[in-house]
Amino acid sequence: MPPKKKVEEEAVGPWMLGRWSRALKVGLVGMPNVGKSTLYNTLSKSHHSKTANVPFCTIDPTETRAFLEDDRFDWLVAQHKPKSEVKAYVTVVDIAGLISGAHKGEGLGNAFLSHIQSVDGIVHVMRAFEDDDVIHAEDTVDPVRDINTICSELRLKDISYMKGKVEFHKKGHAAARTKSPAHLKKWEEELETMEKVISWLEDGKDVKNGLDKWSTKDIEFINDYGLLTAKPCMYAINMNKKDFCRKKNKFLKPIYDWVQANSPGSAMIPYCGAYEEELQDMETEEERQKQLTEDGVTSAMPKMITTAFHMVHLINFFTAGPDEVKAWTVRKGYKAPQAAGVIHTDFEKGFIMAEVMAYTDLKELGSEAAVKAGGKYRQEGKLYEVQDGDVIFFKFNLGKGK
Repeated sequence: MPPKKKVEEEAVGPWMLGRWSRALKVGLVGMPNVGKSTLYNTLSKSHHSKTANVPFCTIDPTETRAFLEDDRFDWLVAQHKPKSEVKAYVTVVDIAGLISGAHKGEGLGNAFLSHIQSVDGIVHVMRAFEDDDVIHAEDTVDPVRDINTICSELRLKDISYMKGKVEFHKKGHAAARTKSPAHLKKWEEELETMEKVISWLEDGKDVKNGLDKWSTKDIEFINDYGLLTAKPCMYAINMNKKDFCRKKNKFLKPIYDWVQANSPGSAMIPYCGAYEEELQDMETEEERQKQLTEDGVTSAMPKMITTAFHMVHLINFFTAGPDEVKAWTVRKGYKAPQAAGVIHTDFEKGFIMAEVMAYTDLKELGSEAAVKAGGKYRQEGKLYEVQDGDVIFFKFNLGKGK
């Protein structure tokens, strides 16, 4: 008898963590008075979020849309001159400041942690400037101490949550054993995953850093738990204007070393909150660009929005014509019917095919007709994985959507 063919398990990647929806959010997280609300206002180009030099200025979370600057979108608008244009965006949530003991409810801890649980990615806002006029919750400025406090609180909350899950899970052992061997096996597999996760957390490690340890089966269970330490992160480092302009700061190297050791692969974006707010308050884009040129810097906001967008594994495809140019947001890995469903659920139900051009081909050749003549206009079926920058026209049977 020939040996059984070995089934290769799908490689585990960071995009597999988390439950995905069409309205993914990133949360601004940090100690009190590190500049979260100022950053929020700048990202949203508004003054929706209250700012003040007191701890817990923000209590209830506020949300805004931060629009993605995209040269591809701008080029399509210039080509089609549409009646309507709709940019991509990421939803940003301003979350109350955390203090040590939050996992036990200290300060606004319970609310803080529940608000983090509702977002899909975390922007850690770190204060890397000294100013006697701006209160710090711990009296001194030490961004590495602050991030250790926050990450410790997230882990402690996850440990407490998982131990409660184990206790509840064990009560179902007899029922699983009675029901069927398959149910018992799944019960045992989940208990093994739970204990593995608790051990990992108690070693001072975040779930998102265990991708070489988790199997695809582990990931399935972990995604049901909504763990705080499983969420992707980036680090926004708030400096004073002088340090931002000269691109130097005594806190940067310790922060860099901490990120490499504790959150490898995560982005670090230095910025100056007060400076970005100053730019935002200028009346015209010409004034902003003149100020940036004089200071020899670029605004950090576009990079921050783009990084937050891709951090939660989002990509864009485009629909483009004289009526509308629109950037549609989907999760990396979406197949063509799923992407069609983002436009309208009937499009997914009645999907026939996707006519696809890569943006790079369209820009290089100059027009849809030229892309067709060049043999680069493709007809794709249900198994096609949508790529970032695709320009797509969907064909569907409306009768199937009824």
